[in-house]
Amino acid sequence: MRFYRSPGPISAITFDLDDTLYDNRPVIQRTEQEALAFVQSYHPALRTLQNADLQRLRQAVREAEPEIYHDVTRWRHRAVERAMLNAGLSAEEAVAGANAAMMNFAKWRSRVDVPQETHDTLKALAKKWPLVAITNGNAQPELFGLGDYFEFVLRAGPDGRSKPFSDMYFLAAEKLNVPIGEILHVGDDLTTDVAGAIRSGLQACWIKPENADLMHTVDSRLLPHIEISQLASLTSLI
Repeated sequence: MRFYRSPGPISAITFDLDDTLYDNRPVIQRTEQEALAFVQSYHPALRTLQNADLQRLRQAVREAEPEIYHDVTRWRHRAVERAMLNAGLSAEEAVAGANAAMMNFAKWRSRVDVPQETHDTLKALAKKWPLVAITNGNAQPELFGLGDYFEFVLRAGPDGRSKPFSDMYFLAAEKLNVPIGEILHVGDDLTTDVAGAIRSGLQACWIKPENADLMHTVDSRLLPHIEISQLASLTSLI
């Protein structure tokens, strides 16, 4: 554990989910493969659809609705719906197909292998502080064994703009009823988690990726209060 700023009192801890509490890369890779296979098999006219096609549709959706990127679930739904419309499905069929595709996506998205270290750490921390998850993604921790550790989960889109915007940080402080400066936010991303938290008035802990160096990281903007390389290091704060 390394300190860059003097930490203050801590009344609650908020956590990013993906790549902070578990390795999200294999989850997304598998989910994208299964999601594409589902759409390809949904209708004969979609058999040749590729992920590159969906990416182009996602870009087109964002150009039409610039703020949609704050809600990645709705954004993905819109792109799949467009793919089905382009394939000749009716508007009603496209909506039904996109709904089915998102249910399939959610199933695979929630097949997360959570390290025992994460369970042990969250269990220990939850005995001392209320814990909250704040995510820009669409992971549902209650579906892979992490839900019971958190007082609540905030998701970009339904609960405000995505990090580094302050919406979810402010909402967490309001719902917890604690001073925002007494919340420690833990995350792996120096922009959304560290800079976003500090600019919103929270304390920040950076859990650095393997072989990362804060002094030689391109997206390093603001120094975190604390740097750790293993989640379990947080238990030393108890």
